Amino acid sequence: MYTSYLHAFALFFSLLNPFLMSIYMIGMIRNSEAKVFNKALIQGCLIAYVVFMLFAWGGEAIFSKYLNVRFEAFQIFGGLIFLVIGYRYVFQGADTIGEMRGAPEHLAGTIAMPFMIGPGTISAAVVTGMSLPIGSAALVIFFTLALTCSLMILMKFSHDHLRYKHAKYIDRYVDIVGRLSALLIGTIAIDMIITGILGVIAEM
Repeated sequence: MYTSYLHAFALFFSLLNPFLMSIYMIGMIRNSEAKVFNKALIQGCLIAYVVFMLFAWGGEAIFSKYLNVRFEAFQIFGGLIFLVIGYRYVFQGADTIGEMRGAPEHLAGTIAMPFMIGPGTISAAVVTGMSLPIGSAALVIFFTLALTCSLMILMKFSHDHLRYKHAKYIDRYVDIVGRLSALLIGTIAIDMIITGILGVIAEM
């Protein structure tokens, strides 16, 4: 019984990965006030929670029956989005994500999509809804998002209090780890696109 809960939590947490997400969102962390960032992050988590619960309850039938589209099409499009993010990060650095954040009132939507809501996490929501009762799935998803949100707020607090004293080391860490992480997310993006294409071919 507990194995299913642990598996669902590990799957979601590894896909959300607040440590990696902090690198992708470094532009927001640098350029936003703590109050604005924390509020937008909490709102983004709530948006993500509603979306994840929708897919945990409805599964892939939402795509095939209600939206009348293939889930593979969603995988391909999501892969393209992450591919653009990874490409820009590799060649332009962390500040390129800051350019994508938009106005402060739109931060919550930017955080939710594409940093939290994506093909990987939506697929995880579908799997969680299939493996656990809907109530248990809701608790696992809520706990994972709450933990992710708490760690991100802690990282924002640490960045604001350390950036002046250790700015040189923080910038170096962000640049190196960020570009390496971008290679990883670019690779995942290509794999999403290939998986989607193979799924379409298999249905022919």
